[in-house]
Amino acid sequence: MLAELLSITKHYNQPGSSISNLVLDNISFQIADKERIAIVGPSGSGKSTLLNILGTLDKPTSGTVLLDGSTVESMDFDRLAGIRNSMIGFVFQMHHLLPQLTLLENVMLPLLPQKDKNSLKPAADRAKHLIERVGLSNHIHKYPSQLSVGECQRTAVIRALINQPRLLLADEPTGSLDAANATQLADLLIELNREQNVALVIVTHSMEIASKMDKIYHLRERKLMTGEIVNG
Repeated sequence: MLAELLSITKHYNQPGSSISNLVLDNISFQIADKERIAIVGPSGSGKSTLLNILGTLDKPTSGTVLLDGSTVESMDFDRLAGIRNSMIGFVFQMHHLLPQLTLLENVMLPLLPQKDKNSLKPAADRAKHLIERVGLSNHIHKYPSQLSVGECQRTAVIRALINQPRLLLADEPTGSLDAANATQLADLLIELNREQNVALVIVTHSMEIASKMDKIYHLRERKLMTGEIVNG
């Protein structure tokens, strides 16, 4: 199994208070290689928190996170950072591109921690291929301020894929887009899921986008409801 959450519970303490808010309650689910999963639910239901725990950006209060069979809690900081950089790609609602970098430089940013500089040439070739794949070749040397919101979000998607991750986590990636661009980006994520052999977990308010996934999970009242199988 590519990733697995076992009996995950998450509490947040209120600032300056001993009161603790329960956000996620005893949640378990699995993600297989190349699978497409949507997580839907109302605002404030804990969808982003769940995704951050899955991506090791946050820690559960209790429970176990497994990535490729290894327990995340047993990993030291360096190993966890390496796993996060090489195995997981992140796409957020806002593209978070650095304004002082060109499109190409933004895409290649996750490669900076690599110590083997000989790998940068093939990585640059991969970056250019992905940029061409999403129709942005004519903008390769432009800065984010010179791109549309949809173009910036497509750039963020291929930046998340530059290290050839096995798991792509997308948190409301279409939330800042109009309907046409949202549909285009959702279709692109599905195409890249197939082409790049990467599992996709997307948090979304859109049932139209969720219906394009293999399974839909509903997060309600701190519980994750059984996944609905959508496609085959």
